[in-house]
Amino acid sequence: MMPTFQYKGRNTKGESITGELDASSTSDAASHLINIGITPVNITESLATQSGFLERIHDVLDSTTPDTNDLIMFSRQMSTLLKAGISILPTLQGLKTHMTHRGMRNAVGEIATDLEAGRTLAGSMQKYPHIFSNLFVSMINVGENTGQLEQAFQHIYKYLEIDKETKDRVKAALRYPSFVLIAMAIAVAIINLFVIPAFAKVFAGFGTDLPWATKVLMATSQFTVDYWYFILLALMLAFMGIKGYIKTEQGRYKWDRYKLHIPLIGSIINRATLSRFSRAFSMAFRAGVPITQTLVIVSKAVDNTFIEQRILGMRDGLEHGESLTQTAIASKLFTPLVLQMISVGEDTGSVDDMLDEVATFYEREVDYDTKKLSSAIEPIMIIVIGIMVLILALGVFLPMWDLGGAAMGR
Repeated sequence: MMPTFQYKGRNTKGESITGELDASSTSDAASHLINIGITPVNITESLATQSGFLERIHDVLDSTTPDTNDLIMFSRQMSTLLKAGISILPTLQGLKTHMTHRGMRNAVGEIATDLEAGRTLAGSMQKYPHIFSNLFVSMINVGENTGQLEQAFQHIYKYLEIDKETKDRVKAALRYPSFVLIAMAIAVAIINLFVIPAFAKVFAGFGTDLPWATKVLMATSQFTVDYWYFILLALMLAFMGIKGYIKTEQGRYKWDRYKLHIPLIGSIINRATLSRFSRAFSMAFRAGVPITQTLVIVSKAVDNTFIEQRILGMRDGLEHGESLTQTAIASKLFTPLVLQMISVGEDTGSVDDMLDEVATFYEREVDYDTKKLSSAIEPIMIIVIGIMVLILALGVFLPMWDLGGAAMGR
């Protein structure tokens, strides 16, 4: 890790500026400041020493994936500054000082060092796959080779903005049912642990045979009270086991396929994923990436191994001489309307424009379905809660009704 230097200087307006930067030496720090338009007044190496524990914390922070907002801001600023005519090295060095994500700040600093050594921007970014995806690097590579780097960054940040918006819509759609299920689980636990045991003490003094519904409730409650720690441990082990299985290649594939068929929610996830595929494919294809390479890159961007395998199957079909429309039909991923749009795009030589339309089509459907999801789930939740209340009412009040009837001589 390079040493940290604290500096004082003045910008082009004569304003005083202080800050910190990582550099190999004082002279290297001074040259970096001059390159970004800051005249150094004083540069001192930080005397703070870091323990091994802090070093490990920094390593963890360096390896974390930055938020999508960080990548959007970085891409937008790179596009703006490059379009303004500022060369790439001062641009990177200037942006580095304002980055809040430690890992991304260090990565950009190392990339700037690589550029000074004569390496390409895409090649340097490729060293940080946890920050810059294959799609990101491929777009930058095309931009470098065609002399349109600022446009490549522009395409990237627009894609990231739309992709983030789609993800946020899906998360918003899943938030409501998740909260309801959690609330129901907590309510059932409270009833079993505290409410029913209180009634059980009352029923024990009746000295009469209890209805079957009451017996079931009391038996379930007694089991929960006696073995709640085993139940909690079993749930934790099941959660960890399922989570560990999903991390395996086979488990991830099965889970990614299953979640596309979850009632009400699966179709939203499916269309949101296909929207990401269409938008990323259009962007890469328009930039000049070969179509087979585009499919490989985009298959990693959809974040679903089931759909990824279908996309790679499309690539195999293209390599065997099939048309894009034929491979899309064989993948069984798209609706007839979308397939028709792809066919028109292939016939007219405007596949990128048609896939942009496909992405917009899916995004509108996702937006519409997420807005109506709450109204679709509410009746189901009301029915489930009604059944729970009915069972509870039968179990608790039937003995009381029987006792009241006996007291009245019936």
